[in-house]
Amino acid sequence: MQIVNQTLDNFTINYPLEQIAPPENILFLDIETTGFTAKSSSLYLIGTAYYQAGNWHIRQWFAQNPADEAALLSDFFSFCPAFTHLIHFNGNNFDLPYLLQKCEQHKLSYNFDNFEGLDLYKRVSPYKAFLHTPNCKQKTLEELLGIDREDLYHGGELIEIYHNYVKSPSDEARSLLLLHNSDDMKGMLQILSLLAFYDLFNGSIKAKKVQASHYIDYHGHDRQEVLMKLALPTPLPIPVSTLSNGCYFSGEDSRGILKVPLYEEEMKYFYSNYKDYYYLPEEDVALHKSVSSFVDKAHRTQASAANCYTRKFSTYLPQWDVFIEPFFKRDYKSKDLFFELTEDKKTDREFFSRYAQYLLGKMAKTY
Repeated sequence: MQIVNQTLDNFTINYPLEQIAPPENILFLDIETTGFTAKSSSLYLIGTAYYQAGNWHIRQWFAQNPADEAALLSDFFSFCPAFTHLIHFNGNNFDLPYLLQKCEQHKLSYNFDNFEGLDLYKRVSPYKAFLHTPNCKQKTLEELLGIDREDLYHGGELIEIYHNYVKSPSDEARSLLLLHNSDDMKGMLQILSLLAFYDLFNGSIKAKKVQASHYIDYHGHDRQEVLMKLALPTPLPIPVSTLSNGCYFSGEDSRGILKVPLYEEEMKYFYSNYKDYYYLPEEDVALHKSVSSFVDKAHRTQASAANCYTRKFSTYLPQWDVFIEPFFKRDYKSKDLFFELTEDKKTDREFFSRYAQYLLGKMAKTY
């Protein structure tokens, strides 16, 4: 077994790690194996990255042959107690179960119970379409951020290189194996910045300025919209923009703009307990029986779910499910929901901050 240490001089991370834990408490992990199942493959490299004395460091445990597995595991787990948080990329599905299965094979009682874990893949992958990326493989995300690698191999190609190394060790093969894992570790540190998109949809957005404006649509019609200028919880590593259900968002660095259609028209509020109402066809309105029972029977009918409503001309904003009650619709079968933009809401920045957070969450899930 060999242990290789590397210091990354002047290496910076474009994400406020302190939001997760003090950097000195965080250990990054990535492993290299000759297969996907622990029983039928070998663990030949454990790579870690950590912050100490003002610099980022990489430590790698390299198995010169499969007989080194137990020593590799023991030395790695002896190194772990200095840290409280473990960050990995898809480690919940592969790295951690694989290492635990290897421990079981070698009758070693190690585990990850004392760690607080964070899987970068699981944090970022829900926003794949929002990021306009075909998949969330680590190399794809690195390319999205413009990160260049020295390593030109993928994990599958390195399996044969390791098998050949075991038969006939060479510095060249060893360097290739270590470089791939080292670049994985560096890449993982750099794609941390994509956690800003998790923060965007799960953090606290602030509406700094809200105003109504007019614009001319594609068909030449005059339209209204609410324009919100937003302060984002974490600076975005790349600019993004998206259009969904008539709402438009663009974000760059710590600033965002959200445009939402504003409707000034008559809409209907439907009463759910329609059996307690009469419908008055001439007035096109439903009234509770306690009031409308005095109306001549010739001018009233038992209300149904479809006509048990009251009409109101006002200004409305869209909601994709029931965010604000009461909610309004254009007609009974319509799936589009709205709420009234009342005078008190127009000056309520906290409300618009919550509304912006709500809309962004819905926009992310429409892909």
